[in-house]
Amino acid sequence: MLLCRSAPERKALRHLGGTHLNRTVQGDGAARHSRRAPLLIADTRILPVPAPDLKAELRRRLRAQRAAVPPEEQAAAARRLGAHLTATRFFRVSRRIACYLPNDGEIDTGAVIDHIWNMRKTCWLPVLSRLTRDRLWFAPARPGMELRPNRYGIPEPVVHARDLVRAQELDLILLPLVGFDAAGNRLGMGGGFYDKSLDFLRHRNRWRKPHLLGLAYDFQMLDRLPADEGDVPLAGTVTDRAVYPAAET
Repeated sequence: MLLCRSAPERKALRHLGGTHLNRTVQGDGAARHSRRAPLLIADTRILPVPAPDLKAELRRRLRAQRAAVPPEEQAAAARRLGAHLTATRFFRVSRRIACYLPNDGEIDTGAVIDHIWNMRKTCWLPVLSRLTRDRLWFAPARPGMELRPNRYGIPEPVVHARDLVRAQELDLILLPLVGFDAAGNRLGMGGGFYDKSLDFLRHRNRWRKPHLLGLAYDFQMLDRLPADEGDVPLAGTVTDRAVYPAAET
């Protein structure tokens, strides 16, 4: 089993690949605000619109800020995130929901996965395509299932190819991100896996399933991000402090 570099990563691996423990969200109401992580940079909300050559710097700074969140705040933020997400209509009406295992300091999704299972919904996790290296498929996730690191060291479910589904077959996809804005623009790690796998949504006359929600710490919100050709916008983003519906959805 891959040894993760952060507490949320180790927790997520135990959650899926080991003994599953149900957790209950309590004590952290939706109105309670989280304490921000130690600020390593000037508040990213006041940065100018980043040009393409500044995206790498934005990623570096936001990833560093995310990595500085102390363990006790990581756990509290994860509980608040789960409570906020389950209150959204997108989550309530969806049955087939894709999530992800946290990596590189991303907010812990253990509580979210718990809610999916406890509410009798099906959980799916992204798997790198075995044929097209820049596309994602999705594998069913169950407590105690076997996980194996992919070429980037991120754990994936070990399933037969016939059990994989495409994004089109899901109701809701919860996406990781480095930064986001109020218009639904998302700053990822730069690989383009989600955008390329969800490109079909850009060509539809009406917005249909799957719906897309980002998950993040609240400090990852930016004033605005440039919308590059090929970007697929989010319907909104859920953080440890609030739900931000995209302004144009």
